[in-house]
Amino acid sequence: MTNTFDFTVKAADGNEISLGDYAGKALLIVNVASKCGLTPQYEALEALCEEHKDKGLEIIGFPCNQFGGQEPGTDEEIQEFCSLTYNVSFPVMSKIDVNGDEADPLFSYLRAEDPGDFQPVIPRLWDALKERNPQTFGTDEVKWNFTKFLIGRDGKVIRRYEPYVKPEEIASDLPAVLG
Repeated sequence: MTNTFDFTVKAADGNEISLGDYAGKALLIVNVASKCGLTPQYEALEALCEEHKDKGLEIIGFPCNQFGGQEPGTDEEIQEFCSLTYNVSFPVMSKIDVNGDEADPLFSYLRAEDPGDFQPVIPRLWDALKERNPQTFGTDEVKWNFTKFLIGRDGKVIRRYEPYVKPEEIASDLPAVLG
């Protein structure tokens, strides 16, 4: 695979979707969870989507239950939660793994393209992750829910944002990406 648009992903309804359908658009790909302390980021992600969609930004969520069991629901339950709780209009795909032997190939690619730089910005989160997932430190693995990857219109990974980076903080990077 040479870029993000070469991948196929599974929608919540089970249908395969080619990310090539998004070619020419900028993407923000996020691993999401419904029962996480960071779940309110859905609201800011939706605001970012609404503000920049007409300029060519698409946000795609990928539910993941690998971090503290914080996405235990079925794909149908996750869709209902996103719709009813946060009025999410961007696509939220089928639940996947983002790390390990069963990691979705898209996330393996994204992680390899930008291994991240997780910093102790939020001491409580840092300490919890060091205790729960010490094996992820010093690796390209996603550390927690709401890790975000900004993809350019050419399908190349521009930047990885760790979970503590709020969606509204990403807005300042968008003009250069969206032109």
